[in-house]
Amino acid sequence: MLAFLLEETLGLIDMLYSHFSQQITSYSVKKPHLIVALSGGVDSMVLLRLAGMYAKEKQLECMAVHVNHGLSLHANDWEVSCASYCKELDIPLYIERVNLKVSPQESLEEVARKARYHALEKHMRANSLLLTGQHQDDQVETFFLALKRGSGPAGLSSMPSIIPLKTGYKCRPLLFTSRQHITEYAQQHQLTWVEDESNQDTRFDRNFLRHEITPVLSQRWSSFASAVSRSAQLCAEQEALLVELLQPKLQLFQNEFQGLSIKQIEPESLASRNMLLRLWLKLFAIPLPSQTQLHILWNEVAMAQQDANPCLELGIVQIRRYQGYIYCVPKYQDVSLWKKTLEGKIALPDNLGELELRAKFSHHEKGSILQLRAPLPNEKVEVRFNVIGLAPHPEKRQHSRKMKKLYQEYEVPTWQRSRLPMVFYNDELAAVAGLFVCKAFSGQECELLWHKPVSE
Repeated sequence: MLAFLLEETLGLIDMLYSHFSQQITSYSVKKPHLIVALSGGVDSMVLLRLAGMYAKEKQLECMAVHVNHGLSLHANDWEVSCASYCKELDIPLYIERVNLKVSPQESLEEVARKARYHALEKHMRANSLLLTGQHQDDQVETFFLALKRGSGPAGLSSMPSIIPLKTGYKCRPLLFTSRQHITEYAQQHQLTWVEDESNQDTRFDRNFLRHEITPVLSQRWSSFASAVSRSAQLCAEQEALLVELLQPKLQLFQNEFQGLSIKQIEPESLASRNMLLRLWLKLFAIPLPSQTQLHILWNEVAMAQQDANPCLELGIVQIRRYQGYIYCVPKYQDVSLWKKTLEGKIALPDNLGELELRAKFSHHEKGSILQLRAPLPNEKVEVRFNVIGLAPHPEKRQHSRKMKKLYQEYEVPTWQRSRLPMVFYNDELAAVAGLFVCKAFSGQECELLWHKPVSE
């Protein structure tokens, strides 16, 4: 009997490392640089041991990063525990301490997650694999949370095994391994780990599922977790197929500024149109919209009356319409009250770049350049935004026109109009950066150069 148990134990050890090794190999990254996201919990401690074994076998670099959020009274103890085990395994450990600032619109959990990954990504290289300890039981919880939100195939796909980052990849090599197997592995190797007391608080949805729901389901159906994992994989495959089939259409329906053509998408079926809208929004790295938000986007923005100026806010972005296209734009700050004396080069507000008034140069320089006369000694030059009631007379034009009409002629989208720097000599409009110089201020003594950021 003892021999049987020993054989079973050794089998589990070999199986878990073999599975881990296969997962890392399947990522097809040549000479990967392994980075373990080490929290000190059982999942990450087991992950660290497996990564260390793999790195030693394959002669690869391996390191660990522990992010201390300072949220728990035991946070410093966890840090010590991580440092102790890394020293035992001879794996370099980097400690990242973060300060969290939570706005009323954000959850502490989400802010902590973003801060954690920002800290981890600082250590990434092109060939780095950032290894995190999510397992099959975590996948089941994620599936249920998506189900609660009424998600489609994209949401029900839950967590993928590998995700490309700006640099390197984030990988979950234990995603098809149960929590029970991970814990048994840790016990067999006499590992010590920390327990985050917040994981017991069932006021949090994930903890409620973990402690109250999934144990009951797994007790009734022993293979429930693996079945949910398969369903998530099937949803991921279905989503990937839809993307593959619709991606060529999406590219065809966009202009050079990533605006989506209303005329081209309108004949599509409701299902196809909604999927195309989701794919388009995904380009801007924002959370997927709900069915209600998609309905509003199409019916109240895309299909609004011709003379309307519709706007839908989705988190940190806005959906706007202009000349038959819908655009996804940032939520800009109101700069209408901003003003500043223009002497040489000045920084503009809200990431609008820099504005420069200088003597005319002979060589070409990147940027939006206008030529105008030099200010007189008694003329104060000032930059303002969104000054109302103006009817300027651009040079090379026969008449003055209201700014609204000029914006339309110059094809300036409605959301950009309040963000164009206006240059005044005393209280008279001399130029609108990027558009025109007023006739009374035409000349060639000076250049007005707007160094715009790429996003503008």
